[in-house]
Amino acid sequence: MLKLHTASVGSVVTVKDLSSTGSLRERMLALGLTKGAKVEVIRKGPSGDPTVFNIRGAMIALRNEEASLVAIQ
Repeated sequence: MLKLHTASVGSVVTVKDLSSTGSLRERMLALGLTKGAKVEVIRKGPSGDPTVFNIRGAMIALRNEEASLVAIQ
């Protein structure tokens, strides 16, 4: 299963599932990371972490450990 942190810059992916729990899950849902949402990978930080994503028109930076909890297709 592909994870969000493996998506390449410039790609547009679809959220399939979240494996986070608790307050992190609530935060991700509030940011728009819901099933079926389109996410565009904008750019990666100098060391590859964090990565900036366009989620429903908002620019959101996620660390790799957070993005690895988002299954994509």
